[in-house]
Amino acid sequence: MLKHLQIRNFAIVPSLELDIHEGFTAITGETGAGKSILVDALGLLLGDRSDATWVRAGAERAELTAEFSVDHNKDARDWLENADLYEDGDCLLRRTINSKGRSRAFINGSPVTVAQMQALGSLLVEIHGQNEHMRLTKSAEQFKLLDGSGSYAAAIKQLGSAHAEWRRVSAELDALDRDSTVSASDLEFLEFQLSELQQHNLSADSIIALQNEHDRLAAGGALLEALTAGMEILEPETVSGNGGVNAGLHTALGHLHQFIPLDNDIGAACQMLEEAAVNCGEALDSLRSARERVDLDPSRLENAAESLSRLHELSRKHRVPMDGLEAVMVALAGRIERAGSSEKRRIELENELQGRLADYRKAAKKLHQQRKKHAAELSSRVTALMADLGMAGGTFELAVELDLQAPPSARGDDSLAISISANPGLPPGPLNKIASGGELSRISLAIKVATAGGGDAVTQIFDEVDAGIGGDTANAVGRLIQRLSQRAGAGIGQALCVTHLAQVAVCAKHQLQVRKETGKETTVVDTNMLGIDERVDEIARMLSGTISDQSRAHAGELLAQANKSD
Repeated sequence: MLKHLQIRNFAIVPSLELDIHEGFTAITGETGAGKSILVDALGLLLGDRSDATWVRAGAERAELTAEFSVDHNKDARDWLENADLYEDGDCLLRRTINSKGRSRAFINGSPVTVAQMQALGSLLVEIHGQNEHMRLTKSAEQFKLLDGSGSYAAAIKQLGSAHAEWRRVSAELDALDRDSTVSASDLEFLEFQLSELQQHNLSADSIIALQNEHDRLAAGGALLEALTAGMEILEPETVSGNGGVNAGLHTALGHLHQFIPLDNDIGAACQMLEEAAVNCGEALDSLRSARERVDLDPSRLENAAESLSRLHELSRKHRVPMDGLEAVMVALAGRIERAGSSEKRRIELENELQGRLADYRKAAKKLHQQRKKHAAELSSRVTALMADLGMAGGTFELAVELDLQAPPSARGDDSLAISISANPGLPPGPLNKIASGGELSRISLAIKVATAGGGDAVTQIFDEVDAGIGGDTANAVGRLIQRLSQRAGAGIGQALCVTHLAQVAVCAKHQLQVRKETGKETTVVDTNMLGIDERVDEIARMLSGTISDQSRAHAGELLAQANKSD
């Protein structure tokens, strides 16, 4: 529900703030006073396209703000929560437009795209004007008004589940066809590739071990020479009696050990020499062990080099590093296995798909029957409301046709078509070819009232839908808008209507007067939420163009009658 509207430097409005209440609010004023500017401002806050012409002359930018309560609007709350923009039951929309036409949009203080503002706006407000019928020509809108006002949610849910299952099996069958369609020659080639890979141990550890073995064998004599030289330095095997590094360390320790008590540094040095001797001994053992493993067999080197070369060749062939060959082998084995068993699986899936299709068709037919029944009831309700709106003898028909050959759809197998006749004796035809703009606006109002239920509290805005009518028809329009404002969401609803007709305005719970004041160099728009006496004067003006005792008496009578029927 719209709670507050603030406008700065927009069109001819320098500054304007409005508190909007629940129920039906009539927006009235002289012709050209700027009543529709309020609707235009809301349209921009709901995501309409902007340009620099909306910025008030001489201003740098226009700024629009609207505050909504979403306590009784679950769809809007869910949208805000999913977008991480929800804040304690209220929603603040803000939009700025600079003098160059660039605009920025915000929801609860966070910058958003205009598309996001438009998506949320469609859940907060519905604006009805003389082009309303264009929406009703779209299939999605027709299904929305039919299913949204029906009482067969369980059938819609059952259809959705059946369609989802059909899609799941269909997608699996398509994937099977893509992955397992292999010709005999292709299968033979895949098996050859797999055989090539299976001749090798392709685990990552095995490839690393092979590479290390090759490197050791390739080092060969140079490695043996280096190991031997290192061993001779540590502990040379000579007959000269000259000791190596290890023997020298022990000799030094023998000389110094008796003097340890005399000097702390000698003790520290002896400790380090002992550690060095231990390390040298362990190093000598390690070198000896490594030398024993040195293999100078050229045939082993040749075999290791050949194995690595083959792995490099396979790596290039399959365009993966060597450590990725194992994954290629597994994938090939899986594809060959699927190709071998695909026919059996395909038959299983095709049988399952037929079963899912049968479930879907059954659910679609059940939904069709309920839709057709509801469409007939809805058509009767709209036709009756059309009579109240000055189109007695006119008809509204919402036809529901079932096509069992249609591809499965989340909507079912139905197609919808709306046709109307605004006058008696004329055959029903397409919306935009049969009725005038004023008639179409009233028909849209009738549809809206006929389909209204206890759903979310979406603000309804009617922009001069009463054009071209008067008398009892105007009374009916006012009563229908009043009725619509009382039915949305949990008993709390809201409707705003820009009107020139006193018969419509008296049905409102609140009345907002729009005035335009023109000076020598400036033109500004102002508003006033009228009290009861002010309403009498404004209704009197709307009735006769001037305020007199007679017009005021008539206005008071109309307001009293409207309040009594309310």
